[in-house]
Amino acid sequence: MLSLNNISRPTLLAGIVLVGLVFGFWTEATSKAQDEAPAGVVNYTRIDATVACAGATPAEVMPELKRLGFSSVINFRTNEENGANIEVSRAAATSAGLNYIHIPFRTPTPETTEEFLAAISDSTNQPAYIHCASANRVGAMWFIKRVEQDGWDTERAMAEAETIGLRSERLKEFAVGYVTR
Repeated sequence: MLSLNNISRPTLLAGIVLVGLVFGFWTEATSKAQDEAPAGVVNYTRIDATVACAGATPAEVMPELKRLGFSSVINFRTNEENGANIEVSRAAATSAGLNYIHIPFRTPTPETTEEFLAAISDSTNQPAYIHCASANRVGAMWFIKRVEQDGWDTERAMAEAETIGLRSERLKEFAVGYVTR
């Protein structure tokens, strides 16, 4: 068992400072990502400099996405979804100078997955903004991307996917089944 009596004061102080710095950087990064989220966007998560994931995204924010540095919008919503406004979103994205990639699905298939993997790996689409209604489908596709293209293990990829918004057991089963086929 570790005893504080055996730890020197400088070592203890260094540990406390390190924890404080890590917490500070994490808090600042989280705060910046939240501050960056365009108004009206649901479940925004900035993954890194090349991608952000989100849920419902109004067409009106397309110019803001361009200002934030995105080159493309990848949308998984179907025409039938309430508030999806696919053609309005496409026109707004195009007008803002964004590539608009529509891969509609409610239930993923190997074909929609391959289409997404091709789109996300195309350097002309980077940085990419990926969205659906709640970020649930985005999380599933991002899980697959992390395992298939980035070589992540499934546990690490699932933790990130759940942070993004993956909640559906059906989508989790598809994603895990896809990468273990």
